[in-house]
Amino acid sequence: MSSNNSSTLLVPQATAALDQMKYEVAQELGIALSQDGYYGNLLTKDAGYIGGNITRRLVQIAEQSLAGRQ
Repeated sequence: MSSNNSSTLLVPQATAALDQMKYEVAQELGIALSQDGYYGNLLTKDAGYIGGNITRRLVQIAEQSLAGRQ
């Protein structure tokens, strides 16, 4: 039986798009992200805001996609 790791992307090519979305969301929220990928100085609260907003956007995109198919 295979394990399901929620952090594994089903579409590996989406990595760049998700990274771009992360920086866009952070900028909109006024949170500075390090361009070198180190987030040790990022507050947990801020990381949660970024992740929550990314999830919200992805759900909106999926809903719009599904609505367009009907």
